[in-house]
Amino acid sequence: MSGRIAVVTGAGSGIGRAVTRALLEADFRVVLAGRREDALRETADGHPHALVVPTDVTVEAEVEALFARAVAEWGRVDLLFNNAGAFGPSA
Repeated sequence: MSGRIAVVTGAGSGIGRAVTRALLEADFRVVLAGRREDALRETADGHPHALVVPTDVTVEAEVEALFARAVAEWGRVDLLFNNAGAFGPSA
């Protein structure tokens, strides 16, 4: 397998969507992570090198599953674009 492998969190909209599409255009294989599967699929737009993995980054087990899936599908991760934000508890 050739090409680089990226994981983009928050890939369903905004900056994450733009970065995902730019990486796909640059011949990356991209794992799209985010909470809303429909938005991730819209970002992927059926691209053959896009892998949608719904993930809530505030849940450790889901993050572990995200990276396990990336490695299982494509053997490694070369780039992480961590675009998902999580807010701490309110004071």
